Amino acid sequence: MEKSFDPKAIEARWYPEWEKSGYFAPSGVGEPYCIQLPPPNITGTLHMGHAFQQTVMDLLIRYQRMSGKNTLWQCGTDHAGIATQKIVENQLAAQGLSKHDLGREAFIERVWAWKEESGSTITRQMRRLGASCDWSRERFTMDAGLSAAVRRVFIQWYRDGLLYRGKRLVHWDPVLGTAVSDLEVENIEKDGSLWSIRYPSADGGVGVVVATTRPETLLGDVAVAVHPDDERYQHLIGTQ
Repeated sequence: MEKSFDPKAIEARWYPEWEKSGYFAPSGVGEPYCIQLPPPNITGTLHMGHAFQQTVMDLLIRYQRMSGKNTLWQCGTDHAGIATQKIVENQLAAQGLSKHDLGREAFIERVWAWKEESGSTITRQMRRLGASCDWSRERFTMDAGLSAAVRRVFIQWYRDGLLYRGKRLVHWDPVLGTAVSDLEVENIEKDGSLWSIRYPSADGGVGVVVATTRPETLLGDVAVAVHPDDERYQHLIGTQ
């Protein structure tokens, strides 16, 4: 016997055996117990947060499995839409190319190739962590069945009045005529100004003056918080 435990050698040998033997699949007996893994984005590799939450889920699923329940830890990965597209576009930019140079079909093929590369890295990392999820049921959020289920649920939520269109501050592209995500915005540092803007009180009084570098938030702000013991604002919050 070795003087010290070598987890790499032991785990590399036994995990494939556990997976091949179907030990992580639902047993078909006992009360059902299922955990849906929040699917990691395929935009990179796992981080410490993934390791923490997956360890907790693994403990729960193993305990319930040993307790005789019919357990399923459903695993999969998320396409991460715009984030994945941005990564592929950055890869092309490093080669002096753009998605327009490739064309739609070739660009989509490039995205799927990245999914296979990055997604496989993530699932290998989960196996190294010893995650006892049922890999025979692994899914991807762009799978046809999942996409159809998402559309069905959103349509049902809309019909039930649970979805609505609200007014929010967004990044607006005046050329494309659409909102864009934070990932699509190219941030440029510039010297700004400190503005003093007045928020009127609800009764039409003078309100309160706030110094800020973002005066445009006045259009979306609904309240201003002040320290309850600050003498300057006692006329606004009243006496205790």
